[in-house]
Amino acid sequence: MNFFKSLLIVATTTVLATSCVKVNFEDDGTGGGGGANPDDPNVTRVLQGSYERSINLDNGTYTIKGYVYFQNGTTLSIPAGAILKSDVSQKGAIIIERGAKIEALGAVDKPIVFTSGRPAGQRTRGDWGGIIILGNAPTNRPLSPAPLVEGGVDRRYGGIVANDNSGTLRYVRIEWAGIAAEPGSEINGLTMGGVGSGTTIEYVQVSYGNDDAYEFFGGTVNAKYLVSYATSDDDLDFDFGYTGKIQFAVVQRRPEIADSDAGNGVEADNDGSGSAAMPYTRPMLSNITWIGPNGATATDPQINFANRWRRAVRFVVTNSIMAGFPKGGFSMESAATANAYNTDTSIFSNNLVHALADAYKVDATAGGVITAAAVKTKAEAAGCITYPTANDIMLTAPFNFDAPNFLPQVGSPALAGASFTGLDAFFTPVTHRGAMGTTNWLTTWSSFTPQTNIY
Repeated sequence: MNFFKSLLIVATTTVLATSCVKVNFEDDGTGGGGGANPDDPNVTRVLQGSYERSINLDNGTYTIKGYVYFQNGTTLSIPAGAILKSDVSQKGAIIIERGAKIEALGAVDKPIVFTSGRPAGQRTRGDWGGIIILGNAPTNRPLSPAPLVEGGVDRRYGGIVANDNSGTLRYVRIEWAGIAAEPGSEINGLTMGGVGSGTTIEYVQVSYGNDDAYEFFGGTVNAKYLVSYATSDDDLDFDFGYTGKIQFAVVQRRPEIADSDAGNGVEADNDGSGSAAMPYTRPMLSNITWIGPNGATATDPQINFANRWRRAVRFVVTNSIMAGFPKGGFSMESAATANAYNTDTSIFSNNLVHALADAYKVDATAGGVITAAAVKTKAEAAGCITYPTANDIMLTAPFNFDAPNFLPQVGSPALAGASFTGLDAFFTPVTHRGAMGTTNWLTTWSSFTPQTNIY
């Protein structure tokens, strides 16, 4: 962590400690507590404090003021087209506690937008916290006491209900989020702790996040149609026994944006110590497109790997594209991670792989199990193709960082070669590799210009 980031964290912590509307009680699993907010946000147009009743917002604009909690048994319902801006001084966050739900039901022509309270042209990464959803699904942490989520939120997550339902996010944009309560304890664009497979996450875009775009602390939640754009740290971060599935997602890094921890398209661990705690972190990913800067001039050289599989983690990555990352494409760290891949507990198949350096990489401990050359051989035997240049994959305009187009061109190898053998019914069988075939599912609802949008 560099000096300037440390100063930022200290400053942010001071703001949180002095100005956030935050109820300081610890969740005991019942969702109860004090400090309930009796105000009607449809009158005040403000969300703040802690709600012990359900809230149904109107179609309009609201201010998120400080940390806002929805307790066990409540539901926050948000209609299509609603805009929720954070207060600038009292940086906001929405926290859906265990047993609560969020029903954010946007539409393709009326997405729900969570964004900075600053005017167009003045917005900055970290203008507010983000959204935290906590559920009762399994993690590999102890059940009693259950773990506390990061970000200074003082709420617990996880349980034994694999199909737990925390609600729906559909056609939702999350912009300019991400704050650090203390070093190593951040709120991300969308943080999910122990969220269950009964939850629906689809058509969600996180843009200009100041930490991770999506972080999964355990849980079984599945997702489709995700976008991570211009985030600082990791785009998809998996930890503490996450075992869900993701299909159709786009990651695009801007060359000038990364934090001192180094940003990866994926960063994953079983846990921080690389233990054998069960369940193992093992995300199943299909039809993902990871796009790095591809040699564009970088003002921050910390953008790292397309996939960084770290401490004792397991994975399935198939039918996907990685291109343009400067330090590596598919990277494994730790002997346990390499052993799981070497014995086919982890799968890397039918992917199109490019990196500016080391399309396949292993660290010293993983290299004691399998060499980088052997990884390349094994991957290509499983249907992967390794390319010397990103242009060989023939996407339309993936490196236009202000107006990208991820559709394959006519004749692109991405238009064929996908296989769904061994995958369950969650995954939609398609012929193409990567996030898109001939249909651009980003049309209308997404935005790559959140700095200039007028809300």
